Amino acid sequence: MNDISLGPGAVEWLGTHYRTILKSAETDGAMSITDAVSPPASGPPRHIHHDADEVFVMLTGDVEFCLVNKRFVRGPGETVFIPRGTEHSFLVVGDAPSRHLVILTPGGFEGFFAEMAAGQFRIPEDMPAIEESAARHKLSFTGPPLSADTREIRQ
Repeated sequence: MNDISLGPGAVEWLGTHYRTILKSAETDGAMSITDAVSPPASGPPRHIHHDADEVFVMLTGDVEFCLVNKRFVRGPGETVFIPRGTEHSFLVVGDAPSRHLVILTPGGFEGFFAEMAAGQFRIPEDMPAIEESAARHKLSFTGPPLSADTREIRQ
């Protein structure tokens, strides 16, 4: 997948493109769905969503997930459920980008992606500003991003 354009309303932060396709305002706060395309070798620092369950629906590419200390790979047609309060992260593996839907219940976290894209904040240089926005969105960072050389736990 070479074309990462997600159409009107898409934003970009750290190479990942996000387009909210169902806003929390459209569901009375019940949920949001964001369509995301992440480049190879990308992924967020380890973190916890304190108030929201998260589901990834994999459309293209392969992603290695880490939930607490369990690591596993999911690809197209597969899903991952991350209960609120669970430390997690992911890393896009292979040479292709990953396109995936990110579903959060309740909604509201899509505002974090918009704030990060608007500010074009960098990790680790801008972590104070990132953490300020994260706190407003009930997210806390717990560790570094995954890397390809830290695959000690595989399932």
